[in-house]
Amino acid sequence: MKINWQDYIEERKDVMLGKPVFKGTRLTVDYILKALGSGMSQDDVLAGYPQISREHLQAAMLYSAAVIGMDETIYL
Repeated sequence: MKINWQDYIEERKDVMLGKPVFKGTRLTVDYILKALGSGMSQDDVLAGYPQISREHLQAAMLYSAAVIGMDETIYL
């Protein structure tokens, strides 16, 4: 299933100082990506943060690829 990361991630100046977060949470995308990069499994992340789903994890990876490629920004 193809997803749009914009459906799952937002940047708001009044939430976590404008860092990208998963919509409706204060959970930052960089925190989750660092956890995954440090060796935490997707299942462990999802168990620890039940407010997100596998689609959120996929959106985080798509978002990071877009930012690194300088293809997207989401400032409102």
